[in-house]
Amino acid sequence: MNEVIGRVLSFEKKVFQDQQALYSTLAHDGQFPKALMISCADSRIVPEHIMQAQPGDLFVCRNAGNIVPPFSAHTGGVSATVEYAISVLGVRDVIVCGHSDCGAMKGLSGDPAALAAVPTVAHWLKHGAAARQVVDQSYPDLTDGERIRALSLENVVSQLAHLRTHPSVAAGIAQGHITLHGWFVDIHEGVVLGLDGISGRFVPIREGDAFPVALHAAPRRASDVAFADAAE
Repeated sequence: MNEVIGRVLSFEKKVFQDQQALYSTLAHDGQFPKALMISCADSRIVPEHIMQAQPGDLFVCRNAGNIVPPFSAHTGGVSATVEYAISVLGVRDVIVCGHSDCGAMKGLSGDPAALAAVPTVAHWLKHGAAARQVVDQSYPDLTDGERIRALSLENVVSQLAHLRTHPSVAAGIAQGHITLHGWFVDIHEGVVLGLDGISGRFVPIREGDAFPVALHAAPRRASDVAFADAAE
């Protein structure tokens, strides 16, 4: 038996027994996750590990390239996960998390013909086209490694923009309920960077420093401004 597959045998006897009270509470009361994290499916990036989360803490969606397709009539698993997390579970913090050495970003960066053998992946990565164009036009003199890193960072920004097209997210932002976070995990250095929505830069998330947030929760109803102006 595969060693990893075999580890499930210890869940009932060891893991569950050690946390039986927690699992009992979750089974009885249901789940009330504190955040939705959309991260890459890369096996080196484990959201629960990065955030030291317990069962019930995180609602997680993982896919190649931490992609969030823009909202459309052609819904999929990411769209359903976002809607359920916000509209049903009441999640108020949403994180899009990219990482260094991302295979999806390498695929997005390279010659599209190289993805001929994986057409589903090629189609999926089209949702990262905006990030690639930003890098192509704004980062002209990068080495291959630097280009992948820049693309990974810009892809987080791009997917956050896509996220805001989802009705549940847009409504939550307008009402001041939703905080958006953009993270980047450097797996070589063990550092997590956060997108500062004011400066547009990624900065280290460190104890004692101001916590970087892509979009703070605050009411953002465009009509409020229009009505105020009309009343003057």
